[in-house]
Amino acid sequence: MPKRVPPLSVKAIKALPDGCHAIGHVAGLSVEKDGVAGSWSLCFSFGGRPREMGLGSLREVSLAEAIEAALDARKLIRAGVDPIEDRREHRQQTLAGQRRSVTFAAAVRQYLVAQAPGWKNAKHRQQWCNTLQAYVEPIMGALTVDRIDTAHVIKVLEPIWTTKTKTATRVRQRIESVLDYCTTRGFRSGPNPARWKGHLENLLPAPNKVAKVVGHAAVPWRDMPTFMQRLRNADGTGARALEFVVLTAARSGEVRGATWNEVNLDEALWTVPAERMKVGKLHVVPLSAAAIKLLHTLPRFANVPYLFPSTRGTPLSDMRLRDVLKRLQVAATAHGMRSSFKDWASESTAYPNEVTEMALAHAIRSATELAYRRGNLLAKRTRLMRDWAAYLLTPKPTQASVTPIQKRRAK
Repeated sequence: MPKRVPPLSVKAIKALPDGCHAIGHVAGLSVEKDGVAGSWSLCFSFGGRPREMGLGSLREVSLAEAIEAALDARKLIRAGVDPIEDRREHRQQTLAGQRRSVTFAAAVRQYLVAQAPGWKNAKHRQQWCNTLQAYVEPIMGALTVDRIDTAHVIKVLEPIWTTKTKTATRVRQRIESVLDYCTTRGFRSGPNPARWKGHLENLLPAPNKVAKVVGHAAVPWRDMPTFMQRLRNADGTGARALEFVVLTAARSGEVRGATWNEVNLDEALWTVPAERMKVGKLHVVPLSAAAIKLLHTLPRFANVPYLFPSTRGTPLSDMRLRDVLKRLQVAATAHGMRSSFKDWASESTAYPNEVTEMALAHAIRSATELAYRRGNLLAKRTRLMRDWAAYLLTPKPTQASVTPIQKRRAK
């Protein structure tokens, strides 16, 4: 039980010994001293059960303020309102108001910070910033996220939907992601106005109807042996990197960033860590004899970890691979070599689709395929890459000259 004291001055209250003291100004008002600190509270009964309501610290709340707060609480009790629940509700309303005052520009910044650990590289984050700043913020940046509706999203997308379709599609996806984040954080409520299915698809033409989807230019798979022969005759680190791209069916970025500690020459395996993979999962690439032979020809430099370094010791740029193709006068891309590999495997081998898809490190899209694909199919992929290398390095037969049989002379 707190010790009851008569009405005291502020100075006298601060001089009270440690412990709980009931202040005589208002029934139930007390102060609990703990050294130089302390706090005010109001004890009362509501609905047949005892309740205690904190009124603030002794340092921050004066005696007069504590008395006023206690009297206000007593008024609510007489009106049949629990003052603790009433205060909690007011706080929630205030917090909701603060949350709903978040602008789209501020929400983007918060979203980028929240997602930062998941970004693969700074370039990806910068692309987000650039597209949202260029196309979205002039229209929606200053709007609070709870006010953003379909009309605002359409105003952003319509000017670029048919002229910059790929960019517009990414902008829509990014707006949707930011607004989903806002809904989860309680900054807004209701359906996402940037969602595509069942919503914007009714207002905008499908992206693939507006702009034809163009894949990476590839060398026809039947021409790959001839191309490979020309490539092997080309000089330079870029040519060797592109040759490794072809032999492994890997992405250009994975090859250009490959390091010697990722390669096990004895086991003929190249292990690409998850952080360098597009799908974010570790990928093991079986290396054919031709790929191993290529690696043995590469020079190694002190303090340079990369298989294919630039002259500065950094990863080779993608431009170097493009230069090789340009020099060979081949209308294809490094990424297109993966398409050549896929076409060869699909049209001239009996390897199952899941084996070639895993060789390409594609994400699993089918739940059925996910259920059946338990391992990494390494043995099958080893044979696949061996056969691919054998095909590439087999000279394309030249057409034999045929001497036509002379017609008999008519008698």
